[in-house]
Amino acid sequence: MTRVLVVDDEPQILRALRINLAARHYEVAEAADGGEALRLAAEFRPDVVVLDLGLPDIDGVDVIHGIRGWSSMPILVLSGRAGNQDKVEALDAGADDYVTKPFNIEELLARLRAVTRRSVLHEEGLSKIKIGDHLVDLTSKTVSGDVRLTPTEWHILQILLHNPGKLVSQRQLLTEVWGTKYLRETHYLRQYLGQLRRKLERDPAHPVHLITEPGMGYRFQP
Repeated sequence: MTRVLVVDDEPQILRALRINLAARHYEVAEAADGGEALRLAAEFRPDVVVLDLGLPDIDGVDVIHGIRGWSSMPILVLSGRAGNQDKVEALDAGADDYVTKPFNIEELLARLRAVTRRSVLHEEGLSKIKIGDHLVDLTSKTVSGDVRLTPTEWHILQILLHNPGKLVSQRQLLTEVWGTKYLRETHYLRQYLGQLRRKLERDPAHPVHLITEPGMGYRFQP
């Protein structure tokens, strides 16, 4: 049974998530503040954390930093902060995805399944990944169908494939591929993601695997 830690200071949110998650056979623990969240993250050892940012004692971003100090457990932010800067800050701190309140429960559950799959894939190890009609082999760095990727395309693709279902921020991609001096060069990402879609997606104009989250980053959807 998948264990979920829900962190929110709104009792009605906690109750709604507890009911919906329990109905889908998740084991649920609840925390109403950041201190309790950090304690339960260590004691309950959840498979995934659903975290509000606006907590009464510790800011949610600091909770993310606290968990990331010792664990890579998936963290799905559920917050009323809708600004892109808030989302980017949470993602850069180590969150795996971000859902804005008010939220659709089915979307939240889909995002929850996605970040959980990512964790399972990490545990099993990544080698061969299917994208459209192509099989990408990360070990041999080959793509079926005699598709050729440049070193930069490989670098970007590897980062995304190693984080299935996770929203990877523009900042992270630019830093890892080009370095911190290139944080403003977001057009690099648009260019290279366009090239990757043309090579790998069945319909590059309507991608289903290499997804853009406008203003925030990119996601590989298995």
